This record gives sequence, structure tokens and C-alpha cells, in this order.
Amino acid sequence: MGSLSIWHWLIVLVIIALIFGTKKLRNVGEDLGGAVKGFKKGIKDANEEADSSNDDGLNRKVADTQDPARPDAAARANPDAIDVQAREKSE
Repeated sequence: MGSLSIWHWLIVLVIIALIFGTKKLRNVGEDLGGAVKGFKKGIKDANEEADSSNDDGLNRKVADTQDPARPDAAARANPDAIDVQAREKSE
């Protein structure tokens, strides 16, 4: 008596179908499916972006260590880097 049998679940489903109607339940199912699909796409895009940024970071590290005699090699490898001395002069 404590657990719900298959008959209890069928009665609950019939009552829900009578209250909300099958069209409303179908719309809810479609919305839920679209949300799950969007979530999976977002996770996949985030993973691809993280992988590509990791690859860029590794390439920059390799470029920095390949030519230590030329200080401008590091600046070319990372164009977003700010020269510390130039920043101190401008402040």
C-alpha cells in the first residue's frame, strides 16, 4: 500500500491529461525538448571554445620560448600584451 503501482500512475496521468489537455502537454514537451537541445549546444560550444583557447595558449608559450634572443618575438606572439615599460611611461 505504501508504494505506487502502475495503476496509480496511470490514473494520475489520465487526470493530468484531462486537466491540461493533450495539446498543452505536447507544447510543454516540445518546449522542454528545445531547452535540452539548446543546453547541449551551449555546452558543446563552450567546450570547443575552451579547446581552441587552450591551443592558442600552448602556441604562444612555444613561440615565446623558441627565440629568447629577440625580445620582440614575444610581443609578436601575443599582440594583446602591453609593454610594462611603455605603460609606466604613459602613466
